Amino acid sequence: MIDFADKPIPELKLGIVGLGQRGADALHTLAKLPHVSVVALCDYHPERVELQQAWLKENQLPPARSYSGAEGYRALCESELDLVYNVTPWALHVPVALYAMEHGKHVATEVPCAFTVEDCWRLVETSERTRRHCVPLENCCYGEVELMTLEMIRAGLFGELKHAECAYIHDLRKWCYDELVMNEIAYGKTGYFDHWRLKWNETHVGNQYPTHGFGPCCWYFDVNRGDKIEYLVSLESQPCGFADYAAAKLPGTELAALRPAMGDMNTTLVKLASGRSIMIQHDVASPRPYSRINLVSGTRGIVTDYPLRMAFASAPGESAHKWFTSARAKRWAKKYQHELWRTEGEQAKIVGGHGGMDFLMMLRLTGNLQQGRPMDMDVYDLASWCSICELSERSVRSRSAPVDIPDFTRGRGMTKRALML
Repeated sequence: MIDFADKPIPELKLGIVGLGQRGADALHTLAKLPHVSVVALCDYHPERVELQQAWLKENQLPPARSYSGAEGYRALCESELDLVYNVTPWALHVPVALYAMEHGKHVATEVPCAFTVEDCWRLVETSERTRRHCVPLENCCYGEVELMTLEMIRAGLFGELKHAECAYIHDLRKWCYDELVMNEIAYGKTGYFDHWRLKWNETHVGNQYPTHGFGPCCWYFDVNRGDKIEYLVSLESQPCGFADYAAAKLPGTELAALRPAMGDMNTTLVKLASGRSIMIQHDVASPRPYSRINLVSGTRGIVTDYPLRMAFASAPGESAHKWFTSARAKRWAKKYQHELWRTEGEQAKIVGGHGGMDFLMMLRLTGNLQQGRPMDMDVYDLASWCSICELSERSVRSRSAPVDIPDFTRGRGMTKRALML
């Protein structure tokens, strides 16, 4: 599936599986894209489908076919459409994606898309056999700073690239517990086991959400496009953030007694065949401001985000001892703004979705299918990025022992090729 381009689909028909907050937001953006029709909607809860059918009507859009229940996604995948947009809880990402491809549909899947190496291989092999795209919905690859950094790399500003640092730092405790309360009110559910994310954290360790930061870094370093990730080591702190939050906010409840296995801060180091290194961090259980770090360094310069800072040497052999002033950094950011943000950025910010990243991701996804171009992100990217979930857990449970990372391209990704973006 490397550089695979299917026949053009000028009028794209898609179905959405999963209509919680993320799925509803996706519908509201996808329905605004040119020559895209949302023809099918599915959620476990039929009332969520009805709510979005009402939204379609309010916006003078045609009604979509409705599916619900535990097996509803199967009927949707069997119906007439081109793309399945998979916005389900984690445990359903792989089953929905596999069923869609087996029934002749391209699929785009929320991240993380898979949590085991076995499932990564299943997605790769099914995509190859069916000749259907299986695309990770990694919106952060389309962030304005991430694409600016990519342009700076292409311009040679960093010299020889050496190292990158990335993260998913985001306090999710309030969201997890608030959603439990909302689900209990809406559906009569009780107990923390009804929140899939908390349940996952109870039994797993390692970095279980690597793609937000790691995906862009793999683009920077041409992973699967001339380089490959070879092995990792992973270490994490003790778990205490969720317990501390629940004890303060929900004393005397079963949630206050919850003790997740997953440490609050995981740090995973990845080594590439080229010798470059990437650090990935994950912390969703601490009162810290949001960050993806997005640091890239080379022999001639460095860029990082949160806040945006950069420093470049004026010539080879020179040093850059001071960060650029804020005004100078903004000038450079404007100079190296990616063409996608230059042409579509204003509309992206109006439509929204994580500052416009979601809109641009969906615009590229649907546009590539409509014009018969290869995908920006393919099934090999999906597998490489998502394999970190299981492999970092293996390392943590083995006292941070090195763990090899499979080459899901079977060597073909070592051929240099351009990212067509």
